[in-house]
Amino acid sequence: MSAAAVGASDTAGSVRPGRDAYRHFLAIPTRWMDNDSYGHVNNVTYYSYFDTAVNEHLIRAGGLDIQRGAEVGLVVETTCRFHQSLTFPDVLDVGLRVARLGTSSVTYEIGIFRRGDDEPAATGRFVHVWVDRATQRPTAVPPAIRAALLPLVVPADA
Repeated sequence: MSAAAVGASDTAGSVRPGRDAYRHFLAIPTRWMDNDSYGHVNNVTYYSYFDTAVNEHLIRAGGLDIQRGAEVGLVVETTCRFHQSLTFPDVLDVGLRVARLGTSSVTYEIGIFRRGDDEPAATGRFVHVWVDRATQRPTAVPPAIRAALLPLVVPADA
């Protein structure tokens, strides 16, 4: 593991990748409605940040046509580990990298950072399986999407 990829350890002893370990960032401001009754961003909202970061990149860099494209990416797995609370009006930098780019699937790793912090407030995983829209059968990751994802791929030991 490179020194740039090493972040703080969590309570389970696993290392959280720091900001430098991610290849692409999207700034997302928290919204008042993101807070729950305890005054911090509700846990389910983190998943919407994951979804937003992944799909923003696929649309902008890969030309994903979510309405009419012949192939669609179905989310088949998500996980999130919470490391510290976020709250409105934090501005977040959501980091994205690709841990695995297969024939028909993509495994993304995501870090949510409070603007200015080097350690993530949350880390997660998001897996897409690409399917033919009409048949819902697995298909190859579309070439333009693959090209947009290749710069985000990190070595297995990063």
